[in-house]
Amino acid sequence: MGTFPVSSSRIFSSRFNQIPNSVHSFIDPVKPYNFTSNSQHHRPGQFSLTTSNPVCLCLKSRLSCRSTTTKAALSEISYQNLTYSKIGASSTGPIPSSQLLESVEIAAKTGAEVVMEAVNKPRNISYKGLTDLVTDTDKMSEAAILNVVRKNFPDHLILGEEGGVIGDSSSDYLWCIDPLDGTTNFAHGYPSFAVSVGVLFKGKPAAAAVVEFVGGAMCWNTRTFSAVSGGGAFCNGQKIHVSQTDKVERSLLVTGFGYEHDDPWAANMNLFKEFTDISRGVRRLGAAAVDMCHVALGIVEAYWEFRLKPWDMAAGVLIVEEAGGTVSCMDGGKFTVFDRSLLVSNGVLHAKLLEKIGAATEELKGKGIDFSLWYKPDDYNTEL
Repeated sequence: MGTFPVSSSRIFSSRFNQIPNSVHSFIDPVKPYNFTSNSQHHRPGQFSLTTSNPVCLCLKSRLSCRSTTTKAALSEISYQNLTYSKIGASSTGPIPSSQLLESVEIAAKTGAEVVMEAVNKPRNISYKGLTDLVTDTDKMSEAAILNVVRKNFPDHLILGEEGGVIGDSSSDYLWCIDPLDGTTNFAHGYPSFAVSVGVLFKGKPAAAAVVEFVGGAMCWNTRTFSAVSGGGAFCNGQKIHVSQTDKVERSLLVTGFGYEHDDPWAANMNLFKEFTDISRGVRRLGAAAVDMCHVALGIVEAYWEFRLKPWDMAAGVLIVEEAGGTVSCMDGGKFTVFDRSLLVSNGVLHAKLLEKIGAATEELKGKGIDFSLWYKPDDYNTEL
């Protein structure tokens, strides 16, 4: 792999492990920030972080129906004729696609080696929140991945779940790293969990790799999913494709739930019940990257979840799209990795799923739930 010259821009780092899921904008690691209460989106005692230079929270190309607030109007929304924009980057920029893909795969596999070394050993667990775990393995895996990225691309910007933002904010490239997606499963020795690495070019997914841990205690193995924009999706080197199932009642679906038991959590619990009644079942595995790879592999038909972070989604969404699937927000709007809702599917079921998922999302917006962009680094150059 070639290396690229170090930029003269100042390198900075930040941690935001303690930021609650309801944070409204990415924290600028250079500027000071204040704790302020926000009664609209937080329970008593909760706090959000605000900065003196907030991220632009506007997102273009939204549906005209996004401002709908009444149930009567919701019933009139039609998703059947929607078209869904590609979310992958149009190119990988000055770095050849083969080189970028190889680098992403090496980074993810390096992190997975750390996880495999620890998978059958006792865990040293700490907490970000009441039930939100972090282990020493998360931190060691991220450190190993960072070493790979910074050695080969020292001028690139990096967003890691554990380490925050590192690098040159003027870079067109942003690496989104989840060193151990599904930490709770890992802590219990329960599948599924994975290492997920995605790289954006000007804000759009360009290359991705997810190393999924399969098997179980004393018999762990891995399989690697990968994709580069415009190059298809692969599992262990073999091309994969989403399923062709066109009926919800013949589908196996997947969703996820965050740590805050608030309105979006309750709305998704209702969706879980509704789709359980009309499909072959709804699973909750607990690792977003794995869930998306299963859609790409064609073994489940769709996955949705509120309030994921960029490191949860950057790799998986590209793998789904390159496997022939469709990616959007949960209201049917155009998706970016800085959005707060996600629906991925095999494509043929997308509109049918949105009849319920989109309506539930519009109701939440009508209640004032924040769906603006978040965790977007200040000054990062995008074409969103």
